[in-house]
This record gives sequence, structure tokens and C-alpha cells, in this order.
Amino acid sequence: MEDLKNTEFMNYVAGKWSPCASGKTVPNINPANTDDIVGHFQASAAVDGTAAVAAAQAAFEKWKATPISKRAQILFRAADYLEAHASQFAEELTREEGKAVGLSRDEILRSAQTLRFYAAEGQSFTGETFPNDDPDMVVYSQLEPLGVVTVISPWNFPVSIPARKIAPALIMGNTVVFKPSSDAPLSGYRLTEAFVEAGIPDGVLNFLTGPAAAVGPAITESPYVKAISFTGSTQAGEQIHRSVGLTTRTQMELGGKNPLIVLADADLDKAVDLTVKGGFSLTGQACTGTSRVLVDRGVKAAYTEKLLAKVKTMKIGSGLEPGCELGPLATARQLDNVLSYIALGKSEATHLYGGDRLMEGGLAKGYYVSPAIFTDVTQQMRIAREEIFGPVIAIIEVDGYEDAIAKANDTEYGLSAAIATTNAAYAHRFAKDIQAGTVKINRTTTGNLINAPFGGLKRSSTSTFRESGRIGLEFYTQIKTVYRAA
Repeated sequence: MEDLKNTEFMNYVAGKWSPCASGKTVPNINPANTDDIVGHFQASAAVDGTAAVAAAQAAFEKWKATPISKRAQILFRAADYLEAHASQFAEELTREEGKAVGLSRDEILRSAQTLRFYAAEGQSFTGETFPNDDPDMVVYSQLEPLGVVTVISPWNFPVSIPARKIAPALIMGNTVVFKPSSDAPLSGYRLTEAFVEAGIPDGVLNFLTGPAAAVGPAITESPYVKAISFTGSTQAGEQIHRSVGLTTRTQMELGGKNPLIVLADADLDKAVDLTVKGGFSLTGQACTGTSRVLVDRGVKAAYTEKLLAKVKTMKIGSGLEPGCELGPLATARQLDNVLSYIALGKSEATHLYGGDRLMEGGLAKGYYVSPAIFTDVTQQMRIAREEIFGPVIAIIEVDGYEDAIAKANDTEYGLSAAIATTNAAYAHRFAKDIQAGTVKINRTTTGNLINAPFGGLKRSSTSTFRESGRIGLEFYTQIKTVYRAA
């Protein structure tokens, strides 16, 4: 494992790796062991953001004119670079974010696959020709890039989320300003490095790190920025959405309070497996993670007993340890937030298990919390309504399908939802009745294909343009309709 504690990682602006204007840096801390510093990153400010936008603007016309096959070649080479360094980058991702190293490796490989997907799909994404009654006229639409696109990504999937934003932006001829989360900047650095090694022209992709409050306005409110793709909290997304101009396109993938419905006919062992994987994978720090389980009254006791038995056997520790099932929370801020919600849950509902700060042995220097389970949770309780983003499950009792749907939909969020049932009629109805952008039937609330649309409803998204899949290219293009005399 490489010692990075004294390594200073630079911004990448206008084709050069360089320090921020102030020369200040911030340490990147391993949440499993706070003694482990995973490099130092630039504490950029507004002046650095302005420079990155200017570089992207200066590079746009030439990149727009670059043949799409050459743009695709760069994406393919960047994918190869990620794959070739998957083991190293996965270990680094785990050290800075905390997830199991196997999941980190999967994320690196998935990101390479995403780059290849858009390299291929972008080359066939085009306009239409429209029939008309004038034999001397041809009418067609053509797609063009927008210009400078700002990408702001979170720490929980620090490679795969920016990859699915940057790849479609670049293949369609846009230039990019990329700011990763300050809590997992090394993974974003490595993604940028892959494009640099692939030969991306100067200014086409610009990378900078730093606090959102300092950098954010410069890279979102500039008149040169034509679009912003953001994944993060609903509060932050709303702030960006309201601050930008009328003609600035936004794509916001935000929070969730995702339900799993367990009907009386469900396979309870399967339902428990879905709960644990959906609720505790990534230590509950997935926007699509299961946080509410709506269980039919008739099977609630049996389901709860099985869930407790399963959760009590989970192995907690560093994501670098073999067999680790629950890693640390990503930051000290996350730890404090989750512990505060656990304390709130104890005052609101019946606390069944977990929620303790773990400080024994090798866990002492990390942000560890045991998985928490609450029952007798009602719709009015804050742990049933607010996004916690941690390993906390709220069990809500329901009386049949109709009650379950009503309670599942009783939320401001609509990102992902799942049902456990052996009844085909209920499965069919659920897909129509649930208010969520991603619907899972006998599957976890987490996970999505790179070739399928992804996005939420209600306050989980701006509900404008979807990410992922072929449709994910639409956000990065504008349409012209051309009437031409034959």
C-alpha cells in the first residue's frame, strides 16, 4: 500500500497539473483509520474556478469540431487506463471513502464500461429527417453540444457517478469543469488522469478540488457555463438550481428515503437479504439505499426476527479486510449526523438493535457505527421522513398492499423503491402505483444498469433529463431544426 501522506495532488486546468492560486491544501483522511492521510488536495477558491471555466470555454470550439470518432478514441483509451490500474485505484478508493475493496474494484471496472458505452452510443446519437409535402425541401434536426458543462459529484461513488456525467458530455462535443467531493478527491483525480493519459486536448477536461462554498458559484453561475450536472443532497441541489440563470440547463440527482415493501406472501429470507444489501451496503451511504421497510402486520414478527439474526452476524471493519460487510462512515460529519439520528430514533420509536459508536481494537481510529434497527415507526417520525444516509433501518407496520403503497408514497422523495412479493398481480400493480423513478421487484433498491435511464421523481430530482443509458446523452445536446431547399 503506497504511502501518500506527503503527496500533493494538483488541479488540472488548461492542460496543466498546477496548484491552486492560494497554494493551500487539505488532507484526505481515511475514515477507517484517521492516522492514514491519503494525500493532500488543493483548497481551490473562486479564482481557480473562474480559470477552469475560462479554459473550458477557450477549448470548446476546437473540441466541438473534432471528429466524433477521435473523441470516442479518447474515451476508449481512458477506459483501458482505468482497467489497467483497477487494483491500485480500488485500494485508493477504499482508503479515502471506506467501502469494501471488492465494491471499489467493481466501481472502477463499471466506470471503464461506462466510458466505452458512451464512446459507442454517442457515435449513433443523431437528429431526424421529417417528411413534408414540399418535394423541393428537406427538413431535419441536428444535435449540437451546449458548450461548457460543470460536473459536481459526491463522495459515495466517486468514480462511477462522474464517469456517467463526463463521458456523455465529452462524446457529444462539450468541454467540462469537474469538481469532485472534497471527501473523496483522489478517485476523481484518477478519473481525470485516465483522460489525460488518453490524450485529451488541453482545456477540454478541467479538474479542481476545494470547498463547494468557495468554488461553487464560480463554476455554476458563470455565463459561460451552459449546463450543470450535480449529484448530492436535495438542499445543495436546490441552492444551485435557484442560483443559476434562466438559460442554464440543470440536471440534479438528489436525496431519497427509499422504501422496501414486504408483503405477507413474500419469501422472508429473500426479503431480509434485500434489506441488508439495500440498507447496509456502503454503510447505508447510497442515495438509493433502503431506509424504510414497510412490513405486513402478519409477517412482521417473523421478518424482524430473521433480520436481527442476520444483522448480528455482520462483519464490521476496514474495507481492505477480507469479508468486511460494513465499513466506516465516510467522514466525521457523517458520523455525527448518523449518531444524532440514532439518538432521535431512540426518543421516537422502539430501538431494537445497534447504533453504537464502535471504538474497540482496530475500530478505534475509524468512523464506525453498528447497524441500527428501529421498529414501531410511524409516518410522522423524523427517522421515517428524513434522509439519514447511514446504516439505519426503520420498520413500519402495514395492513396489506394498499396501506403499504400509501405509506411508501407518503414522502417528499421518489428516487428508488422495491417490493418483496411472490404475487405477480401485486408486482405488476407496484410498478404502476409507486412514485419512484427506479422500481425494483424482488431486487434491492440499490443499483442500476449503465445502459438504462436513472433518476428520481418529486424532490429526488429536477425531473428534467435522466442520467445513464442512451437517453443520458440528451442533456448534453441542443436541437436545431433545419429547413433546406432541395
